[in-house]
Amino acid sequence: MTKASEYHKQGYNCAEAIIKAFNEKNNTNIPISLGSGMGTGFATGSMCGAVGAASVIIGSLKGREDNTEQNDARILTKELMLDVKEKFKTDTCKELKINGISCAEIIDHTFESLNKIISR
Repeated sequence: MTKASEYHKQGYNCAEAIIKAFNEKNNTNIPISLGSGMGTGFATGSMCGAVGAASVIIGSLKGREDNTEQNDARILTKELMLDVKEKFKTDTCKELKINGISCAEIIDHTFESLNKIISR
């Protein structure tokens, strides 16, 4: 299995890399294109695209189809975001870069956290 950060090195943005690696590891078919607008902090240095893509994956697999259902995706996304913030003190692309966090670090950590959360 190719590490998510390796896909980033191949030219996928951080979000696309997360989705591509997740599909490969979990035999899913979530469209990689969902992450295309998320790279470089949603193109503005805001929330890290890797975190955004992980949230999209959580929603795709654990989201609700009806407003009468409990929103488990929201609970799991919050858990993921808190994990990222605990590790890196932020989930904002611009701040991650200022703090010297590499794309590979945030991508691989987010990918590992996502897989732990989803596998429960």
